[in-house]
Amino acid sequence: MADLLEAFVTLWVVIDPIGTVPVFIAVTATMDASARRRTAFQAALVSAGVLMFFLVLGQLLIDALDIGLNSFQVAGGIILFLFALTMIFGESKPESDRRQTEEETAQDADKPNPAIFPLAVPSLASPGAMLAVVLLTDNDHFSIAHQSITAIVMLAVIATAFVMMLLADPIIRLIGHAGSAIISRVMGMILASVAANSVLSALLDIFKTGQL
Repeated sequence: MADLLEAFVTLWVVIDPIGTVPVFIAVTATMDASARRRTAFQAALVSAGVLMFFLVLGQLLIDALDIGLNSFQVAGGIILFLFALTMIFGESKPESDRRQTEEETAQDADKPNPAIFPLAVPSLASPGAMLAVVLLTDNDHFSIAHQSITAIVMLAVIATAFVMMLLADPIIRLIGHAGSAIISRVMGMILASVAANSVLSALLDIFKTGQL
């Protein structure tokens, strides 16, 4: 029971369902209700798939590539920081430039789906979450039954994140586009700070321990 509680707390912290809600509000503020629900479902599905992949094959992959938690944390922090910049500064264009050419339209079609980036990765399936599921299902320390329970706990946390994203819909209706723009900038600043803290803490740990 203690191991189950430890797994739940660890996965709750690294997946952070509550912390995903502001990101979800920021990236789906201009969508209609059905598109937001679809985005939330896709984000939950993709993040669950990514974490299940690391749960089953992550240990083999990390051992083969000799990748450490700090390296994952630095990479994830940099990606999150770059996304935070787009939230802060936006992608608005002058009115005279609003008319897109066919080439620009094609480029827009190639932009990443917000359900995949940044919601699924790196918000829900963060580098820390990927490494956490690997450590919690270490083949040398845990049985198949224990690993299966950990997988169920992980899916339960993802399901909770999905429900919380759905509950963000009335918030978006309440604050409107102007409110969502303000929240996007504020959350961008917070995400940038979190990303910077993630990178700096990983670098500090590297300097202290010498381990990547």
